[in-house]
Amino acid sequence: MQLLHLVIVVKTLLCVGESYTIRSSVSWAVTNDVVDEELDTHSDEAPAVLVDNIGIWKQAYPSSVYRDGSEKKPDQVSKSEDVSSASRVFSYRMEEVKAPSSIPTPPPHEETARVARYMAHYSDWGHLATISTQDQIKGLPFGNIFSVSDGPADNSTGVPYFYVTPMDNTVTDLRSFPFASLTFSEAEGDFCRKQVYDPEDPRCARLTLTGKMVEVGPEELDFAKEAMFSRHPVMKKWPPGHNWFFMKLVLQQVWLQDWIGGVSVIPLEEYFKATPF
Repeated sequence: MQLLHLVIVVKTLLCVGESYTIRSSVSWAVTNDVVDEELDTHSDEAPAVLVDNIGIWKQAYPSSVYRDGSEKKPDQVSKSEDVSSASRVFSYRMEEVKAPSSIPTPPPHEETARVARYMAHYSDWGHLATISTQDQIKGLPFGNIFSVSDGPADNSTGVPYFYVTPMDNTVTDLRSFPFASLTFSEAEGDFCRKQVYDPEDPRCARLTLTGKMVEVGPEELDFAKEAMFSRHPVMKKWPPGHNWFFMKLVLQQVWLQDWIGGVSVIPLEEYFKATPF
């Protein structure tokens, strides 16, 4: 009798289970038609989130605003196209990025000046360290992440450019003490991962550029815009009310570790003579 009762309970559970589906460890009732539709693997169109590398940011904003020469002003966007300001600020068409078509293999580690120029050019972001002016850590080191560019994809200068706002704590620090160190890691790309190098492995190169941060003057403002906006086109749409402006790091030291057995302090003359290409 107990066995019969157990069989009935199991059959009941199986019947109920046919109308449920699992989504991120949460179950809720659906119809059989929905289950069949979700299990259909013959669709030629993948979900937008899977196709779009930008993810929900770009998906949320209408494609019409990205067309050259036809970008709508905020007050011209219809209610049906209304989205959060965050998605508008942080999204852009991937084809706008004028990055190198393919990042070449790093130079031989013995060619330290070339390795340094390679990292300075092909890194899209770095860690900038300043002396803090924040009350709780005044006078202590403070680090922040910044997008950078030493020039357009086909024109490397070796000088890192920045696009910054006075609202940033780092900029406040720099106005008090303008010297800073910018660090890049080869772990940013695929090289160390493919070689199975830990980011702290000396063979996974790291470069620290130290110098004085200065505001870009009128004579090179056009180049700074091209350098930053060609590599980070979304910046062109950042809120103008934040009073963005361009800075660059005037180098005083180039420090590199790209192999086992010590570090290299590369003379500036050698650094600027080398090429990343």
